[in-house]
Amino acid sequence: MKNQLPAQKVGNRSGIGAKSRTGGASQKPSRRGRDSSAPIGSRLRSLLVYVPAALQVTLAVAIGVVVFLGYRAAASASFFQVRKVETAGINRASLASIQSVVREDLRETGVWRADLAQLSNHLQQLSWIRKAVVTRVLPDGIRVRIVEREPAAVVRTSAGRFVWVDEDAVTLEDMKPADPVPTFFLRGWNEEETAAARTENRERVEKFLELKKDWDAQGLSERISEVSLLDLRDVRAQLAGDDSEIEIRLGAQDHGRRLRLALNKLDEQRQTPRGPFISYIDLTQGKRAIIGLKTGGRTFTDSESADAAAADNVAPVERDRTQKPATDRAAKEKDAKARAQAKRNEQKRT
Repeated sequence: MKNQLPAQKVGNRSGIGAKSRTGGASQKPSRRGRDSSAPIGSRLRSLLVYVPAALQVTLAVAIGVVVFLGYRAAASASFFQVRKVETAGINRASLASIQSVVREDLRETGVWRADLAQLSNHLQQLSWIRKAVVTRVLPDGIRVRIVEREPAAVVRTSAGRFVWVDEDAVTLEDMKPADPVPTFFLRGWNEEETAAARTENRERVEKFLELKKDWDAQGLSERISEVSLLDLRDVRAQLAGDDSEIEIRLGAQDHGRRLRLALNKLDEQRQTPRGPFISYIDLTQGKRAIIGLKTGGRTFTDSESADAAAADNVAPVERDRTQKPATDRAAKEKDAKARAQAKRNEQKRT
């Protein structure tokens, strides 16, 4: 028994085992040889081996479609409906208006499929909002970071309203009693809702800020009530306080120097008999100041006032510097009527 077992193991390793491996190796080439010479029908049948792979691809595509449809359904589901609107940077803008726009824009899409660029554009149409940066806070929140517009001037409209505007000529809101009162107002606003009007008004705001900076530096702003920029080539300043009925005509350039000269001229003339009758000072020609006087409900320049005053039976105050104003009752009443008429004319003109 012991002698036979080793003999079988040796025989199995060198003989039977080797033959089986050799026999197996010799059969594979013979099958490949037969496949290559097999008819077309046999080849087609062999292709059926690859059918499961095609089915796998089809199944993967089907799964992808199902996932996509599920994604769309989930995105519009209540799980992603906006419930929270977080805001930052709000000072003057309306929180209620911002929340309303967000909820309306996302009512159909939900947070997940929201068009953030479009939502930002809609928010920037609201008053006081210059820029709106919008981000998602999944699953049901929206965060809005606001950059507000800065008020640059107060405009007096043709209807007498006072409204805030910014440097882009965007109308913000009516001036409120609690708002800080500006040094002077802007007049001559184009109230049409057109691109051309917006361009004109932007130039007016730019000129207004330029004048304000210049006049503030010279200490002149406190004497101005409003500036008319209807025509940028014919800038006019209405004075404040006791001089509120006097207009300074400054022309197209050198406004700071001309305003200073006009105010100095006015202060000199206030000490003369014709001081109370000054209606305007025209410095559009630069150095020469033309003083307009009102008398008897009519307005004259320096050169015209003597003849006009004589025609109205009023002493030519510009010629006779020593004559004092009349103090009798009739003269006072006439003077009061002349002032009232001049004021009415000024209101019609403005």
